Amino acid sequence: MTNFDRVRTSELPTCSAQLVLSAEHLLKAPLSDLLAELDVTLDESSITDPSFTGAAVVTRDRVILSMRPDQPDCERDAVARALLGHVLDVPLSPLPEPYRMSEV
Repeated sequence: MTNFDRVRTSELPTCSAQLVLSAEHLLKAPLSDLLAELDVTLDESSITDPSFTGAAVVTRDRVILSMRPDQPDCERDAVARALLGHVLDVPLSPLPEPYRMSEV
């Protein structure tokens, strides 16, 4: 893997806990490559409401991105990267309105 730095974090799965992406790599790498490098699963959600753009679920051993099935590719790409940045503590500019991050 390239463009990674070691970090300390206890909330993330073991595979992701030791590495975090640089902002440049997070934003420039092809999304499919990024997901493979981090062993992140991207699943289609059963939520079809257009106001739902995605969620990141962090379990003991993995990160799962759940995205709306009919989501435009450009939105899916931007939201997936923003969610990954959030869970991996990569400093990024906030998404534009109407997007917002919430934790539950």
